[in-house]
Amino acid sequence: MRKAVILLSGGLDSATVLAIAREQGFACHTLSLAYGQRHSVELQAAQRVAQALGAVEHKVIPIALDAFGGSALTDQKIAVPEEATEGIPVTYVPARNTIFLSLALGWAEVLGARDLFLGVNAVDYSGYPDCRSEFVQAFERLANLATKAGVEGSRFTVHAPLIEMSKAEIIRQGSALGVDYGITVSCYQADANGTACGVCDSCRLRARGFADAGVPDPTPYRQK
Repeated sequence: MRKAVILLSGGLDSATVLAIAREQGFACHTLSLAYGQRHSVELQAAQRVAQALGAVEHKVIPIALDAFGGSALTDQKIAVPEEATEGIPVTYVPARNTIFLSLALGWAEVLGARDLFLGVNAVDYSGYPDCRSEFVQAFERLANLATKAGVEGSRFTVHAPLIEMSKAEIIRQGSALGVDYGITVSCYQADANGTACGVCDSCRLRARGFADAGVPDPTPYRQK
């Protein structure tokens, strides 16, 4: 089986990506980042998802992005918005996906894996610049320029299978592949039990996705 490294946050999208990679026949090595996020309960969800979907190995790597702050997800002094906002929201974490993919790339090179998977989406998403296909394509070029494996002719491929899918389409596909969304956590301010606030941008996108998909929403919400 070909090896792949899958970035796994513990949320709905990354769980679906793991199921897709498994369905495609990859031996899945999952990577989660403890980056100082306020919703660190998602790391427990990532462990559950990795186990439920048969990951070969699951790593959690600590990186202190909260040392920089600059985002509502890494700075407790910045409130998570509970209404839709114009432009790129304060929940954007500076350079997050670039940093995450770089770590995934390093692990992939050690493993002998040449495939990276991440759950970015450019349809039902919050407008983050590092969730666009242009970013994914640019990082793939970087991966093949900046690594020993790439220079020696072993090309890396960065897979973003959800990039053009609506949240409803993602949920339908994941459900067909056996994803238990009840064990995932998407909320930006979930409590220690994983109970979602029901009002942040991530919660609104998730709830609307289940409604549009016609699939019962298993998420425990404090408000909705």
